Amino acid sequence: MAPRFDLIGLAVSDMATSLAFYRRLGLDIPADADKEPHVEVTLPGGLRLAWDSVAEVRSFDPEWTAKEGNRVSLAFACDDPADVDKTYESLVREGYSAHKEPWDAFWGQRYATVQDPDGNSVDLFAPLS
Repeated sequence: MAPRFDLIGLAVSDMATSLAFYRRLGLDIPADADKEPHVEVTLPGGLRLAWDSVAEVRSFDPEWTAKEGNRVSLAFACDDPADVDKTYESLVREGYSAHKEPWDAFWGQRYATVQDPDGNSVDLFAPLS
């Protein structure tokens, strides 16, 4: 039997700050998870998204260090192009880092990119009409 893709994991420097960002994007993450070293949620379709504190990662991989560069990008579908703009503006207004303002992409989507608290790219998109 072949391996089955099951989980995306993020190492985070501040669990509560990271979870607040992803809750803001609509993920149903229990409020009491903020102090946990490992948190995961099952997404529609069964794929899991997990967060591990840096301390937790180092508990089983003591030499682990964060690498520079943008290696992970997560994408969130919005209801429509106006929702891309609204969500982007709201996140930036709340202090999250803007990366690329909303634009009409040549592949037929309204698209924008923000960064989560650990610098991972988070894309927002919706079909153009």
